[in-house]
Amino acid sequence: MLNKIEEAGSAKATFFELLGGELDGAIKIRALVEAFYDVMDTDPKAAPIRAMHAADLSSAREKLFMFLVGWTGGPQLYIERYGHPMLRKRHLPFAIDESARDQWMYCMIRAMHLQGMDDALMTKLAEQLYGVADFMRNQ
Repeated sequence: MLNKIEEAGSAKATFFELLGGELDGAIKIRALVEAFYDVMDTDPKAAPIRAMHAADLSSAREKLFMFLVGWTGGPQLYIERYGHPMLRKRHLPFAIDESARDQWMYCMIRAMHLQGMDDALMTKLAEQLYGVADFMRNQ
């Protein structure tokens, strides 16, 4: 689970809570994941990373949604269904270099913009996701 973050000097909150918690957090994460894969599927800048995925993105969409819900501090949907994410191990079959990392981040930041995410929240979330994306590099 992601560490809690400061919210304007108040009590610490998870990203899941900042996205709306039990009422709206999962809905917003689902929309973010849908936008993310829509960008990946249609933007020429993401063509190389898109080629690493199956033709049908349904499974990738569902797994990223489940992972992000838990990673942001919500219910551990991914772990409940698949066990520990073992992100690096699961991504080892793919050649992930700085370019692939940056394409993934491009899709995610573009998706955040498309969802109208608050700038401050988007910046904090992008910083944390960059760390995860960079950790996936194996080249």
